This record gives sequence, structure tokens and C-alpha cells, in this order.
Amino acid sequence: MLPNLTRWLQTLSPDLGFLRVFQYQTFRAVMAAMTALIIGVLAGPWVIRKLTELKIGQPVRGYAMETHLSKSGTPTMGGVLILLSMLISTLLWFDWSNRFVWIVMLVTLGFGAIGWVDDWRKVVNKDPEGMRSREKYFWQSLIGLAAAFYLVFSISGNSNAKVWELFVKWVSSGFTIDLPPVASLLVPFFKEVAYPLGVTGFVVLSYLVIVGASNAVNLTDGLDGLAIMPVILVGSALGVFAYVVGSSVYSRYLLFPHIPGASELLIFCAAMAGAGLAFLWFNAHPAQVFMGDVGALALGGALGAIAVIVRQEIVLAIMGGIFVVEALSVMLQVGWFKYTKRRYGQGRRLLKMAPLHHHFEKSGWAETQVVVRFWIITMLLCLVGLSSLKLR
Repeated sequence: MLPNLTRWLQTLSPDLGFLRVFQYQTFRAVMAAMTALIIGVLAGPWVIRKLTELKIGQPVRGYAMETHLSKSGTPTMGGVLILLSMLISTLLWFDWSNRFVWIVMLVTLGFGAIGWVDDWRKVVNKDPEGMRSREKYFWQSLIGLAAAFYLVFSISGNSNAKVWELFVKWVSSGFTIDLPPVASLLVPFFKEVAYPLGVTGFVVLSYLVIVGASNAVNLTDGLDGLAIMPVILVGSALGVFAYVVGSSVYSRYLLFPHIPGASELLIFCAAMAGAGLAFLWFNAHPAQVFMGDVGALALGGALGAIAVIVRQEIVLAIMGGIFVVEALSVMLQVGWFKYTKRRYGQGRRLLKMAPLHHHFEKSGWAETQVVVRFWIITMLLCLVGLSSLKLR
């Protein structure tokens, strides 16, 4: 909003040339992070107090670790604090004409709404399982597919009218329309290795990335501060990629495809980082509030959508390696248990407990040790991902 407002003011008076600073994305990114951080820190105590008054406390499953039983009743759904501070800051500092930021915000709000319903059922209905998996995946799939179909025709800089025109053309042509090279799957660390996906391949990959990232972050959110710091780190790194691919100069120099308008996502990523740090102020051990599905699903979906837009799906998997491993640990644990139960009549486990962070707790690691070590691993993985900007 502020970039649009200051641009209008400059047209009214040439003496307001100093307002040009509001057009610089780097300045607006810094201000977006600061704004989200300040809003989150100031609003945090009020949000926590309201959640406590409404008795929106975290239910703990009966099979949870004994050390977590003391957390029962801690206010949850604190993800609303992240979303409010992040979205308010983004609305203030991004260029409202940019469609990529709008689509990421819609994905974020959509997944946040799913998480809200899930958390609400856990609290109001006293059901620790919340929304059933099939229902949750249905709504996630609906949002993920809608975003994927929009992005496949808008990734090369097409207007909304052109997006609809291309969609109609794709349908009328028998689903055989060709996509520009910018829509290919990029392989990091290689200059000229990219795989054409086609519309179907792009949509399927985008759907898997968006929905997969959302659920992976949700599975990681099990310890105080465990999920939010990796979200901050990975989101910030994706902001760097967005700035590069959105710049015709930097993208050409670093041999990345140029995606007009993608650099504005830097503002959203900065706001996410600021809001995440504000939430960490209250979520650090011992946590005063939990993120809940409303925050975890929304932030994961946002990371996935940004990665799709900047064409860094593989890099997201590298930098978000903690999220990937956490999700795989659950899949392998469940799959192996079902297989051995069918094969031997008794289910067996690969890990002491899934997701993976609980396995390390069962192995004797303190909660803070697990959290900080996972943070360090994510920092390393983000550096590896960022190195692909030049090592090509």
C-alpha cells in the first residue's frame, strides 16, 4: 500500500522526491520485517491473554511423552499472531499490483483457515485428533490445485486476463499447450540442466510441493520453537532467490530464469521472518503459546508457493531438509508398522517414536538440545541452498 500511496503523492508534488525510497524493495523488505516484528511483540501478550480467557489450551494425546504432559492447557492457535502481523506488514509494504504476493497470501490464508478449523475442533470438541485426515487433505488439495493452475499460466509474467486466455486455450487444444522454458524444473548446481514439465507436470509438482510443505512443517511443529526458526531461515533464503529471479540484471548474471514480479515476494518473506521472530519471543522454551495448525499449515503452504514461483522446488527440499526428514520419519514409521503387522501379526517400529524429534527425545536428548541442533542443521542447509546461486 505505501509504495502505491507514495508514488501517487510524488505525481502531485515534485518536492516529495525523497519518497522514492519507498520504491526500493530492499528498503521495504527491512521495514516489513521490522513492522511485523513490532506488531507481533506488542500484540503477543494480548493474544495470549485472549486465548487463555477463551480456554483455547493445547490438548495432549494420551500416547504423548511424559515430559510433554505438563504442556497440556498451554494456549494454542498462536499462529494467528504470526498471520496477523505478517499479513498486516505485507499489506503495508508491498506493491498491491503484484499478483504473486496476492496468490501467496491467499494460499497462506487458505491453509490457515484449514488449520483454524482443525485447532478449533481439538479445543472445542476436546478431540486431540482434530480434523480428520481425508477432510483436511481434500481442502488442502483444493487450494493447492487452484494455486498450481493459476501459477502455471502466470509464471512467465502474464496478466490475469492472459492467464484465463491461456487456460481456455489449453483446454480447447486437448491439453497440449507448450510452456515457456521458465516453467521447467531447475536442477541446482548445474547451469543448463532443466526438465520441461508441461502443464500437467507443473501442476502435479506444484501441488505436491505446496501441500507437502504445509504438512511437513505441521509435523515438525512438536517442540518449543522447533518449527518457527527453520521457517524463518528457509523463508528468508527464498526471499533472496525471489529477489534474484525477479531482477533482469541479477538473473542474467547468475544464469537464472527471469520471472517478472517475483522480486516483490522479498517483502512477504521479510514480513514472515519478522513475524516469526516475534512469535519465537513467546514460543521459546518454556513456551507461553503454541503455533497450532493454523500457523504451521499456513507457513508451510506459503513456503511451498514461494518455491514454486521462484522455480526452486529442489532447493526448498534441500534447505527445508528438517521438514523433509520429519515427514519421511512419520511415513516410514507408519508404513513399516502396517507392513510388519500384516506380515508378522504384530506391528514393529523403525524409530522409538515419530516424528523424528520425538525419537531423539526418547534417546535421551533434552528438548532444547533437539531444537537448537535442528536449528543449526537448518542454517547449514540454507547455506548450501544459497550457494547454488553462484555454484552452477
